Amino acid sequence: MPVRKILCLSLGAEGKIVEGHLRRAGWDVACCSDVSAAHSLLAQRKFSVALVVADAAQRLDEAGVAAMEACVHASLRTEWVALCEQAVLESHVFRALILNCFFDYQVLPLEWPDLDRMIEHAAQRAMLRHGVADTSPEADTLGMVGQARSMVQLRKDIRKVAGAFAPVLIHGESGSGKELAAHAIHACSPRKSGPWVEVNCGAIAPSLIQSELFGYVKGAFTGASADRRGLIEAADGGTIFLDEIGDLPLELQANLLRFLQEKTIQRVGAVRSTAVDVRVVAASHVNLAEAVARGRFREDLFYRLNVLTIEVPPLRQRMDDVPLLAKHFLKVCAADRPRRVEGFDRQALAAMAAYSWPGNVRELYNCVQRAVVMTDQRYISARDLGLAPADVVASTDLDAARTLAEREAIARALTLMGNNVTRAARELGVSRMTLYRLMDKHRISAEAS
Repeated sequence: MPVRKILCLSLGAEGKIVEGHLRRAGWDVACCSDVSAAHSLLAQRKFSVALVVADAAQRLDEAGVAAMEACVHASLRTEWVALCEQAVLESHVFRALILNCFFDYQVLPLEWPDLDRMIEHAAQRAMLRHGVADTSPEADTLGMVGQARSMVQLRKDIRKVAGAFAPVLIHGESGSGKELAAHAIHACSPRKSGPWVEVNCGAIAPSLIQSELFGYVKGAFTGASADRRGLIEAADGGTIFLDEIGDLPLELQANLLRFLQEKTIQRVGAVRSTAVDVRVVAASHVNLAEAVARGRFREDLFYRLNVLTIEVPPLRQRMDDVPLLAKHFLKVCAADRPRRVEGFDRQALAAMAAYSWPGNVRELYNCVQRAVVMTDQRYISARDLGLAPADVVASTDLDAARTLAEREAIARALTLMGNNVTRAARELGVSRMTLYRLMDKHRISAEAS
């Protein structure tokens, strides 16, 4: 059994006694008597537990507490516990330090078995939190978090289509991760060293889409003072991702079809065409077959795109992945925060499990990101996530629950963004045109939300 290492920061007379007990208990103990020395030791060695022993005679001032907090944040793989006199806890800054940064504490005097249990629990927690890594090679190479069967299949499908040149059409709801899947296709393809160009077809004004996609020549229109290549030409030798292609105006769909058929583009105002070598990956949250039936999408373009298809599952169909995703997003969002946020409390986990996530993975990320900024605690609560227990949808009718949750998410985003539709769409991870359609579907106006 490997020797376990513990750092003992002694800020009082009890430190030597505690050090002797820890050594007799089989711990490899490194001792120091000031925070700067502790910081140096943590930079040199790995400790599963750090114990702070403090008495009233060595009470830390605000500067000392701030230095210790910085020390804690610099040692995220170490669990911190404290052994202190009651008088020390009268300092509000020290209480806040323990509340926000420490796993547990005990008040002097105490019995050795109590100290042993506290340290043992901290060591076990360090092992649980940091000892088990994601061993899935797919998660590393594709950047896709999830162990649900649908995600395993998605990763397999991505690898299958990556080596082909034919267009790929990705289906999935808004915020489900279509862009991530598209980028994974590019990253696994022979074109991975070539350009990767993203285009949100719903975010570009209709009057600008043609010149943005195909470029223009000098003098083609007022303001065209020089030749400019378009986004398709910029992706030559690589991949272009056409997100929300269902929002592309009908008049532009003919030009895109010509590019797919002839592998050439013609800049606005140009006489000659230019050959390009570009792989197309497109995505849409709308059913393009239905859009064809309604006359909103060209049938010939649909069949030209619908060669290889990928289905990205909505988050509600892989709810077991929610804790994994939330933990991953917490790690990403908390990396540059001065305050240490450890995880989610039980109510937060229950609320996330009960919520239907109409905005899918993007909504979960936004909730975690906002919670990391707003929380004052070590553990994120349901309210920090905007998912207070009273707000959690509970319904046996899944369609009704999803509709209600979708409406509430839209209304909440509009309220949060001051009824600014553009900012609300960005918050929800959808295009502005998509949000307008959803607002019309749920009979929501920006003024009434």
